[in-house]
Amino acid sequence: MIKVNKEAMEYKEGITVQDVLNEKKYTFRLITVVVNGKIVPRDEYSSYKINDGDNIDVIHIMSGG
Repeated sequence: MIKVNKEAMEYKEGITVQDVLNEKKYTFRLITVVVNGKIVPRDEYSSYKINDGDNIDVIHIMSGG
């Protein structure tokens, strides 16, 4: 089991950050992904493997003025 924004999600062998974003339907262009307290660079989303028990935070970045 993994947690995405504090919600339980079933762990699947070989799942990546991009797989999690796709499954959860996160399509907002400006997001930051943090896995176990470590920021994952955007260019690593499709290769960064998630482990069973990981905590993932998906943060929507908002700009304004």
